[in-house]
Amino acid sequence: MLFRCKNCGGNVIYSPEKGDMFCPHCDGIDSGEKEVSEEKDICVNCGAPLEMKEYNSTCKCEYCESYIIIDERVRGEYEPELVLPFQIGMEQAVEMMKKEFRKRIFTPSTFLKESTLKEMKGMYVPFWMYDYDADCTYIGNGTKVRVWTSGDTEYTETSYFRVVRKMAIDFQKVPVDASIEMPDDVMDLMEPFDYGVLKDFQEKYMSGFYGEIYNQNSEELEERAQQKAKKDAECMLQETLGGYTTLASEKKDIRMNTRRARYALLPVWRYIYKYRDKEYPFYVNGQTGKIVGSTPVEKKKVLSYGGTVFVLVWMILYIVARIAEIA
Repeated sequence: MLFRCKNCGGNVIYSPEKGDMFCPHCDGIDSGEKEVSEEKDICVNCGAPLEMKEYNSTCKCEYCESYIIIDERVRGEYEPELVLPFQIGMEQAVEMMKKEFRKRIFTPSTFLKESTLKEMKGMYVPFWMYDYDADCTYIGNGTKVRVWTSGDTEYTETSYFRVVRKMAIDFQKVPVDASIEMPDDVMDLMEPFDYGVLKDFQEKYMSGFYGEIYNQNSEELEERAQQKAKKDAECMLQETLGGYTTLASEKKDIRMNTRRARYALLPVWRYIYKYRDKEYPFYVNGQTGKIVGSTPVEKKKVLSYGGTVFVLVWMILYIVARIAEIA
């Protein structure tokens, strides 16, 4: 599947900056027409073979650089229910990264240079989003101790309480990434996303970006989602138990009831920086701009910085010594 411009025939892509379909060839807005091909491994635009990985749902033709959406991987069982369109374009993502890492003085000078930015890709990462009803019960015994002094006597009063809490919590859209390629801990750090602007899935949002189908089904990832929701439920329950001097628990029970799981695509920019034969991945939330990643350290800069500091310290000590001699 290809979105072709009805004005000039170029490949129309979704523009985060414009919030609409945009033709970079003639500057046309919302000028794309969907063109479908029966040849799933062939570029719709130029007929060249497509290089696809096992889970790709979109790819970029290496010959004509058109973004091709694989029809059978966005339909049927692989059709997402929801999508969060990119709101941050590549240029904005790069500027955010430059601002974030500019203060790291030991970062290699080649970081985020034009020659390395070819490794930066906008990707729609597959997620399962779970809705839960949580029933929380706490039973225990608490004390509150009050101490005061009257005259020369100190008094202590201990009050005893039967502590009972029952809470019902409605969890909506608890996210778990369904991509083997994306590290789970990094995707957890990408949160939070603003789910208030989630949209019903349309193929057009994928044009101009890479994408994957889910690599694991919702049942396989259920435990991870429940653990995330249960951890939040425990925190909320604990917040209701403050104010006691001591608290002895008899029963704490949190039961998670699954209502449904929805398949969604969430936007992430990924930049692979290669330094001395090692890859350093960086990730930018394509909606909020949150950045996850750590830069390598350039030894020359460390040595140079250390030498500069040494010279400055030596000069200060010399000036102090001279002043002392004059005095």
